[in-house]
Amino acid sequence: METSIIIAGFGGQGVLFGGQLLAYAGMDQGRHVTWIPSYGPEMRGGTAHCTVIIADTPIGAPIVAQSDAAIVLNHPSFEKYESLVKPGGLLVVNSSIVTAVSARTDIETVYVPANALAEAVGTSKMLNVAAVGALLARSNVLPVTAVAQALRDHLPADKHHLIEANLQVLQAGFRAAMPASMENT
Repeated sequence: METSIIIAGFGGQGVLFGGQLLAYAGMDQGRHVTWIPSYGPEMRGGTAHCTVIIADTPIGAPIVAQSDAAIVLNHPSFEKYESLVKPGGLLVVNSSIVTAVSARTDIETVYVPANALAEAVGTSKMLNVAAVGALLARSNVLPVTAVAQALRDHLPADKHHLIEANLQVLQAGFRAAMPASMENT
């Protein structure tokens, strides 16, 4: 199985870290991964996106024309990447910022108030982790426990004081996106 994921938003929303977190978790699970970042010259406040591919077999090419999933953290990213999700794919939308609604009926769209979930734990700077949690609730790319462990193992030392809060936000995003039919299982 191979899954391609695009994460996009403004610089400063943790777009690149969200992708790194998935890539680390995939590597830690013994999977093949690629992580390709892209950001404007101004970084914070400019546009940023990254592409992550997680696969059971070697990855032929890291370029993705249409992704299996996309996490969009702002409106410009919604406008750009909604159409690039493959039919049958998943679109995770940060409904704290993006008020648009997808018109596509051939993909699954989940709206998660990522900023609000992160702020409830302490800071909106962890909104990326809430969105990753939502992705994990609706896809089988990686278990949430693997991403939680990657947070513990790979968060830089100067950010270790944020591990517990990030774990709480990851779980909050996961719970917020859990399909209603599975909430009590």
